[in-house]
Amino acid sequence: MSTLQRDPENRVQVLDEDGNLVGEPPEIDEGTMLDIYRDMKLARHFDERAVSLQRQGRMGTYPPLSGQEGAQIGSAYALADDDWMVPSYREHGAAVVRGLPLKQTLLYWMGYEAGNDVPEDTNVLPVAVPIASQIPHAAGLAWSWKLQGHDDTAGICYFGDGATSEGDFHEGMNFAGVYDVPMVFFCNNNQWAISVPREKQTASETLAQKADAYGFEGVQVDGMDPLAVYKVTRDALEKARNPDEDQMRPTMIEAVQYRFGAHTTADDPTVYRDDEEVERWKAKDPIPRLEAYLRSEGVLDDEKVAEIEEQIEQRVSDAIDEAESEPRPEPEEMFEHAYADLPPELREQREEFVAAVERHGKDAFLEEE
Repeated sequence: MSTLQRDPENRVQVLDEDGNLVGEPPEIDEGTMLDIYRDMKLARHFDERAVSLQRQGRMGTYPPLSGQEGAQIGSAYALADDDWMVPSYREHGAAVVRGLPLKQTLLYWMGYEAGNDVPEDTNVLPVAVPIASQIPHAAGLAWSWKLQGHDDTAGICYFGDGATSEGDFHEGMNFAGVYDVPMVFFCNNNQWAISVPREKQTASETLAQKADAYGFEGVQVDGMDPLAVYKVTRDALEKARNPDEDQMRPTMIEAVQYRFGAHTTADDPTVYRDDEEVERWKAKDPIPRLEAYLRSEGVLDDEKVAEIEEQIEQRVSDAIDEAESEPRPEPEEMFEHAYADLPPELREQREEFVAAVERHGKDAFLEEE
């Protein structure tokens, strides 16, 4: 039976918290499992360095992903080469799997418009910071594939649990169901919408069951189990491309997980959650879970882990050097790229700002009161 043809309250799991096999593993070769492990380690190390850069004043506000590597990397590996990824603002790990250079992610959070310059052969839409705004975009994009006869193309749209409280979520999901589009809607339920807990987001038993209202399947998966996530996402993408006669193409996946760090580096999670909760979820960490399984299968050992860590550290260090070697953007660039022609009121603001910078100098705007 497909992992999708089940009660959405029955969470899919392949590995338990200790890395023991407790469910049917996906059809995946050892090399791919090792690549998933490597990219989860890469995402974690990149995340730690990015937070450090922000704390040092070398980067702007940044949204940490630690704890969510299993969901991001596991799902991204299920995509085919021609599939598309529609991110929110926390999918740094999934984006690198899909071919977006680490340098681009760094530039984006350093305030460079060039960070949005996605390479032509990389099927990734730009980062969407407004909550849930990317969901209608994803539904429309997938509808265009149907209209153009691109039957082999599907996509995945990422969003957080907080997005399910937004109108854009309901409008996009409803559109997807009505037009039966080949899109997988992937909800990263990390338990907190900034400081609002999951239980205050909705009275629904699960988030996955919300798909019922739109006429398609919803499935809940252990989001900290990368093999389970890969398995569920692969099945959902296959259904999006080649549904049975009685099946709808869309699927909503609720990946139950936890963000270990803050919502963003501008947030203080100690105000609204306690250390006991964080430690309880850290026991489910997706990286040591997969590592334990790979070691038990003879795919990984101490020497291989050390080799991977050395390669990752060098790769992230090189990306940081490349990003920081770029000339800093001019302050007035904040007014560019949003409109083809600036509206009169923004044009006036830009002129006032440029005049103030010329009068006082750039350093005056960096001084603390």
